[in-house]
Amino acid sequence: MQYRHIRPRRRMSGFTLLEMLAVIALIGIVATVVVANVSNNLDKGKYGAGKAQLTTLSQKIENYALDNGTPPQQLEDLVTKPANAPNWQGPYAKESELEDPWHHPFGYKYPGDHGNFDLIFYGRDGKPGGDGYDKDVGNWQ
Repeated sequence: MQYRHIRPRRRMSGFTLLEMLAVIALIGIVATVVVANVSNNLDKGKYGAGKAQLTTLSQKIENYALDNGTPPQQLEDLVTKPANAPNWQGPYAKESELEDPWHHPFGYKYPGDHGNFDLIFYGRDGKPGGDGYDKDVGNWQ
């Protein structure tokens, strides 16, 4: 008598379509949460950097004023010598330092309403006014 060895049927290994869709959905949810948190922290970092940049640029304007007797008429005078600055020792700043971390220009007014000059960081939106990361910060504050 000959015995036939009956093999149990093997199930093919792998993932079903439903399992793959579930994993993709989970990855999408996790990615959304991570991107939202990173974006918020990025704005927070840029806002802090803009306030620090305001302080640094304000000091560069003061250096210009020490050399020339008055603050510059416009911020570009920190980069290139104007005709009315006989003791110009610049450049006092780089062109890139005249923009905030969101690439908006700083607000500048000479003579200022709050002192010799007013330097304003307009925040994320680059416009006057706003709350949160859009809030303006001036050198007089």
